[in-house]
Amino acid sequence: MGGGGQQQLQQLSQELQALDEEIESLKAEVSDLNDEKAEIDEAVEAIETLETGSTVQVPLGGDAYLRAEVQDIDEIIVSLGANYAAEQDQTTAIESLHRKQDMLDEEIASIRGQIEDLEEESDEIEQQAMQAQQQMQQQQMQQMQQMQGEGDDGDDE
Repeated sequence: MGGGGQQQLQQLSQELQALDEEIESLKAEVSDLNDEKAEIDEAVEAIETLETGSTVQVPLGGDAYLRAEVQDIDEIIVSLGANYAAEQDQTTAIESLHRKQDMLDEEIASIRGQIEDLEEESDEIEQQAMQAQQQMQQQQMQQMQQMQGEGDDGDDE
């Protein structure tokens, strides 16, 4: 019977490890979404402060930048998702970016809910593991007491 308890503990341990990995993965996803929100904040701030004729540094990739002049602040290209983009004026671009942030907030809230559920499940499994371990220890103690009792009976005769 002791082997069954050991097997149960091992299974619970594996479940805990899988839950911990999933929780860490979801936390990383939340972190990525927060980074995306911060980038949107920077874009909104730039759009709000830039004017036609402003000089900006445009990233070319590979940490290379090009100095350029904003020809028309009302010609901002905003990604709509699914590889689509649209040219928008300054106000509409800001509104689009704020909508993106709202969607990111909803996604973050949903993921945080998942994390809370997984953490609760993890706590329950930890309690089950502790109970299983206590039961195993009690069984071992009982077995030792029985063995001692049998040894004592032999000595009395």
